[in-house]
Amino acid sequence: MDTKAEILDQTFALTMKYGIKSVSMDDIARQIGISKKTIYQHFDNKKALVQEMVQMQISQDEADIAVIIAESKDAIDEMVGIARHILSFLRAMSPSLMYDMQKYYAKEWQMVDMHHRSFLYGIVKSNIERGKSEGYYLQEINADVLARLYGNMCQCITDEEYFPLRDYSKSDLYADLVSYHMRGIVSPKGLELFTTQQNRLTQL
Repeated sequence: MDTKAEILDQTFALTMKYGIKSVSMDDIARQIGISKKTIYQHFDNKKALVQEMVQMQISQDEADIAVIIAESKDAIDEMVGIARHILSFLRAMSPSLMYDMQKYYAKEWQMVDMHHRSFLYGIVKSNIERGKSEGYYLQEINADVLARLYGNMCQCITDEEYFPLRDYSKSDLYADLVSYHMRGIVSPKGLELFTTQQNRLTQL
């Protein structure tokens, strides 16, 4: 791994553990065992480093989800697999990371939010269409509408006004959201399968 990639990887690891605001360039340099000057040879400032780290994580997230979809047996297996991937990230994430992004890195948070809305919309819409064709989801549901609602519900759980960190776990909220979404769209056949799969959301 080259130095720039190592800086990005270690910055991501530190911010996942401690949040963004409390991680300094000195912390990153110390973690890697390089000088702070070396970091500045690759990134003009911490903001530039965070921007590229976010872009790196978005690309990695897309690649990981593409693998999950390709390897899934059916629409329910796919959706549970994607949910497990997101839950794993949320449970490893410092509670302050999302707050730091929204407050101190608004542009970067907007990048994440826009990606979330467009990418997740496409994934959920395709999943609903797949589930309908497999007979696991109700035929009368509108994939476009429900994919948009799902994205907006995901957006809602990141809102500090509605779900403050001191009172709510983001991972628990997301697990509840997935269950709510799935139980609203599955057919009787799909409900039986989802019931057998649902415990995978807690076994992480």
